[in-house]
Amino acid sequence: MPDQLPAERFKSDMPQIPGVSAPGSRRVPGTSNAVRLVAGLLAVLIVLVLGTRWILRPKHVETVVAPPPQIEVPAPAPDPNAALPHATETEPGISTIAEMAKPWSTKDFFMRNRLTGDNVPALLVRLPAGPATQPSGYWAFALTAPYGNNCQLEYITDPTKLANEYGFRSSKHPMVGNPCSRSVFDPLKLTNLPGNVWVRGAIVQGSDLRPPMGIEVQIRGKEIQAVRME
Repeated sequence: MPDQLPAERFKSDMPQIPGVSAPGSRRVPGTSNAVRLVAGLLAVLIVLVLGTRWILRPKHVETVVAPPPQIEVPAPAPDPNAALPHATETEPGISTIAEMAKPWSTKDFFMRNRLTGDNVPALLVRLPAGPATQPSGYWAFALTAPYGNNCQLEYITDPTKLANEYGFRSSKHPMVGNPCSRSVFDPLKLTNLPGNVWVRGAIVQGSDLRPPMGIEVQIRGKEIQAVRME
């Protein structure tokens, strides 16, 4: 019929919504690929940022405390005097008869001073005369000079030393000398002190006032004991 208009003349236009394709329209293939590419780049960028932050994060460093340096302190040298006999009231033994069998043999020891409690260095000498089983066969005396300002007496067996250091040239056997005063004492000679006291070690040279301080010796079985000092 001529009055009848085509249907297309009364069809309203559909509104265009962004991002929504109009009905009947075709999607452009390049748009989808671009979106995927941008999304991939964003994902890679996020991974790189997170990875960088993880790498650059402050790390906990364990502090290792080094042990203090070990200083080795050398052990003190052994005291040779510790091995020497120390004569006391309860243990007066200082040697044996067998140990002192040879004439002019000697034995160093310490004698406890009853008044001061000090250990006085002393010497035991086997005399050439007198039996080994009797006290008369020995001479024991303190090595500290009686009035020598702590001078130490010495037992001298070398005649050359007596001649060079003491000027004493008539020695035929060992002597005892005081290096401070150059006095010489003869172990074989006795001298009489005031009070009619006879002591061994007469002065044969020098200005000392008296012989060395004597120590009384006793024999108990095979043991030689130092029992009392002047």
